[in-house]
Order: sequence, then C-alpha cells, then structure tokens
Amino acid sequence: METSKSNIKMVVAGLLLAIFMSAIDNTIVATAMGTIVSDLGGFDKFVWVTSAYMITTMAGMPIFGKLSDMYGRKRFFIFGIAVFLLGSILCGFAQNIEQLSIYRAIQGIGGGALMPIAFTIIFDIFPPENRGKMTGLLGAVFGSASVIGPLLGAYITEYVGWEWIFYINVPIGIVSFLLITRSYHESKGKVKQKIDWWGASTLVVAVISLMFALEMGGKDYAWNSFPIIALFTVFSVCFIAFFFIELKAEEPILPFWLFKRRLFAASQILAFLYGGTFIVLTVYIPIFVQAVYGGSATNAGLVLTPMMLGSVAGSSVGGIFSTKTSYRNLMVISVISYFAGMFMLSTLTPDTARSSLTLFMILVGFGMGFSFSLLPISSIHNLEPRFRGTANSTNQFLRSLGMTLGITIFGTIQGNLFTSKLAENFKGMEGGSVNLANLPDPREIFDAEVRTTIPSQVLDKIVDAMSSSISHIFLFSLIPIGIAVVAVFFMGKARITLNKPLTEKE
Repeated sequence: METSKSNIKMVVAGLLLAIFMSAIDNTIVATAMGTIVSDLGGFDKFVWVTSAYMITTMAGMPIFGKLSDMYGRKRFFIFGIAVFLLGSILCGFAQNIEQLSIYRAIQGIGGGALMPIAFTIIFDIFPPENRGKMTGLLGAVFGSASVIGPLLGAYITEYVGWEWIFYINVPIGIVSFLLITRSYHESKGKVKQKIDWWGASTLVVAVISLMFALEMGGKDYAWNSFPIIALFTVFSVCFIAFFFIELKAEEPILPFWLFKRRLFAASQILAFLYGGTFIVLTVYIPIFVQAVYGGSATNAGLVLTPMMLGSVAGSSVGGIFSTKTSYRNLMVISVISYFAGMFMLSTLTPDTARSSLTLFMILVGFGMGFSFSLLPISSIHNLEPRFRGTANSTNQFLRSLGMTLGITIFGTIQGNLFTSKLAENFKGMEGGSVNLANLPDPREIFDAEVRTTIPSQVLDKIVDAMSSSISHIFLFSLIPIGIAVVAVFFMGKARITLNKPLTEKE
C-alpha cells in the first residue's frame, strides 16, 4: 500500500528531523573541536574526526541511492537512522581521538543514506507541481541547521559537555525513526536487480584513497612522497576500473546514460562547483572576522548567520518558483547573485565595515540557496522512480566531493598566499629582512587576550597578510563560479511539468 494523504505530514516531519540531524552534525562538531582535542588529546589527528565522517558519507551516497532504487527507500532510510544513532552514541563514549574518528566513520555510513534518500522520498510521494515547494522546505531546514549548529554546539560544549553534541541526536533520530516506520508506506512495485558489487567496491576504494591523499598531502607527507603518490595511483586505477565496470555492468551503481541528458549533466557540474566554493565561505568568513576584526571565538557561531539566512531565503524562493519558470531562469538569478556576492567579498580589507560584510554574506547566501532546492529537482527531472535514488545521490555525492576538493585546494592556496604576504610585509623592517620564525605565532591573533600583547606595528602587518590572503581566495573562487555560469545555460528550457517520465531508451 502507498502512503496515505493523512500520513504524508508525518512522513515529511520525519524527513525534516532526519535532515536536520544530519545537516547539523558537522557544524556542531566543528564548534566543539577545540574542547574535544583539549579533553582527548591528539591535536595532530583531529582532522580525521571530520574526514572519517566525510569519507564514509561520500562513499555511501551513490551506493545507498542505487540500493534504494532496487529494494525500496524505507528500509535503507531506517537503516541510515539506526547506524547514525549508533555512531552518535559511540562518539559520546570515545576515550581518545582515534576512537572518536572510527565512531565518526560509523556515523558517516548512516549519514550517507539519510540525505539523498530523504530528497528521493519527497519526489516519490509528491506530484511534480509540489516538489519545488517541498525541496525548498528541505533546503531551508538544511540552511537553518547550519545556523543553529554552531550556536548549539558552543552552548552544549560550555554548559553541558561535548559528549552531548552527539547524544542530542538520539531523541531527534528516535522520533524520525518512529514517524517514518509508522507513517511511510511505499508501493511494492520494486523490481529486484543485481547488485554491482565490483562497481561499488572500486568506487569506495577510489573515494577513500582520494580523501586520504588530499587530507595527508602537504601535512603529514610531502605531495611528492611515496605514500601520497601511491594513494593517487590507487585512486586513478580504481576510478578508471570503476568507469569500465559501469559501462558493462547489467545494473550499474551509476548509469552513465544519465549524463547524456544535458539537464542532468549540467546539474551535477553545478552541484560540484557550488559545493567547492560554498565550503570556502563557511571556513574563511569566520576566520576573517576573528583574525582581522578581532572578534571573539565564543560568538563565532553568529558570524555566518546572515549568509545562512540568505541561503534559506534563496532555497525557499527557488522551490516556490520552480513550477512557474525553467530551472535555467532561476539558476541564472542564483549564479548572478552568487558571483556578485563573492566578488564583493574579494574586496574585503581590515577597513571594510561589518555592515558591508553582512550585506555581502546575505547576497552570496541568497545565490547559493537556490542550488539547495533546484539541483536535486533538476537531477531527477522526468526520471522514472527506479532511477531517482541514483540520480539524487549522485548530485549529493558530487556536491560533497566539490566541498572536499575545494577546501583542500583553496586551503593550500591561502596558506601560500599568507606566508608570501607575511614575508613581503616584514621585509625591510629594522633595516633588513626579518626571519618569520622570530615573529609572533600568527595563530595568536585569534586570541583576543594575546592579541593585545602584540606590538601594533607587528599586529597590523599580520592582520593585513591574513586579510589579503582570504580576500584573494574569494577572488580565485570566481573562477569556478564563472564556469558555473556556462553550465547554467546548458540546462536548457526544462521546467517542472506533468509529462510522462522518461525511460532509459528515451
């Protein structure tokens, strides 16, 4: 039997809770990371607390998307909630940073099922004319979680204990679990298909190898060292193998015929490019405020609020108007707003007013918000239900991959720019070049108390170097956004219609 209209509200509530739980996780953990490291130790390994989660989430997205197409959404969504809650409870009991990283990997397996399947269930239970509004609502919840996460993380960590940033998932997850279990009834029209185990295996190994290489390269090992070259080699071999396996597989994890559809291909490119630039904003705007303006770390959670509110507005507008005009027309508005906001951010200096920064963040967030609601819809446009999970999980996977590559590439560029500008600023002081090793640790400018002890002429030069490096990162981000402008025009004139779904042959 199918989900009745009376139960749809309960299903939507369950999906929103699951998305909120999954979306809030990374931001709430990031806020508490300093306290966690102080308690558990392992400063040199703390990056794996986030990376372990991202690796298993990214690897799981296309696999769970395909499995949900084959055997139904409900069982894998419930499985995702259960595994996510198990990982959350284990994280709270972690005794060292290594255990926490392992438990976060378990949590990530569940997370890999939640987000893509949640969006796909919405596409299954709502007719095309209502999907835009619903995905706009899901996108708004995602954006709201990004605002609430840092604030909630800071409060829980300071007044309750960092363990509870994981335990808080339990009541939310249980309510979502009960709502979906009792209210969601999908049709029994699923057709059993063969599982592409070789494709799944090569994809997982390729993703994990790439993630390890990007995380450790330039940090734990030099980029030209044997371990990093070996990891990139494994990634290349497995990715090529995955490509050829998928071409011949009877039921591939990722049907390449989907990419022959111009709208689908353009949507995936946009998801990748938007993800790669959005992560730069979420990382470097708080750093700019704290290091350049001298903001307090305790209210760091408030810094991104204007941008996230803008993204909630953009997501809602995109969803509402998706039934009134083409995806391309709406994404044109999105990319113009996104490009303009990013360009304005590239002009930031220590003298830029906070009110100006707020306006820039609202503009860039508004442009980004459209992608949260529109790209999942355009990815499954006119697709049969049995392909929707695969299509939507591919979109989520490429957005996550873009975020991972974006923060790695732009992070390396920012570090080099900062070091270069710092050397330039101090060159010639006291009659000659200054050894950077003798300068105050640049990280000290994040501490408001220590900051006051640094001589003003030295502090100004460090702040100028930090400001310059970050504004240049925003400037470099215009390159992928410029490519996104081209991708938007390849979306064509498609819009939400009540037409018959396309088949693979069509």
